[in-house]
Amino acid sequence: MTPELRQEIGDIIGKTLSQVGYHNAGTIEFLMDKDRRLYFIEMNTRIQVEHPVTEMVTDVDLVKSQIMIAAGEKLADVLQGPIVHRGHAIECRINAEHPEKFTPSAGKITTFNPPGGTGVRIDTAAYAEGTIPPYYDSLIAKLVVRGKDRSEAISRMSRALGMFIVEGIYTTIPLHRRILADPDFRAGDFDTGFIERFLAKAK
Repeated sequence: MTPELRQEIGDIIGKTLSQVGYHNAGTIEFLMDKDRRLYFIEMNTRIQVEHPVTEMVTDVDLVKSQIMIAAGEKLADVLQGPIVHRGHAIECRINAEHPEKFTPSAGKITTFNPPGGTGVRIDTAAYAEGTIPPYYDSLIAKLVVRGKDRSEAISRMSRALGMFIVEGIYTTIPLHRRILADPDFRAGDFDTGFIERFLAKAK
């Protein structure tokens, strides 16, 4: 993704949503092929679980903005100026799952020590002695980091994952650590088949 292509996509999306009269937060998803051609997948007319990534690189509080717009505020007044992208952000979804078998891991959390530091954000309601029930989505935390570029973001995420201690249940933290250490991932050489190839290499 280049700044020019991002601007081009933004202009097209802005014009399209204006024509259909859409005036609030939403997420539009695309796939890009090796020739940088984009293919529309879907639009979700709501905040998505990945919204902290956008917040980290734009400093725009999307949830607050969505509420203000729904209350009648104008988008220009909510944003108070142009959106500026700063740095690179990565999110790891920490799930209560076995990191190799991907089976759910319900139970009591005996230790919960989240990471911190510069450029680190964690969204969670989990805590030590809390119980992960078997009835809902297995997401227990969203760990998000920002760096000046992708390399720094990867380094900060690797450090944060190493600091993140959850005991009593299995989590996907070990899987995330292995992915971030993978040479192909670090080089940006990945596509929709990456995880399948990555897991095959681990066997």
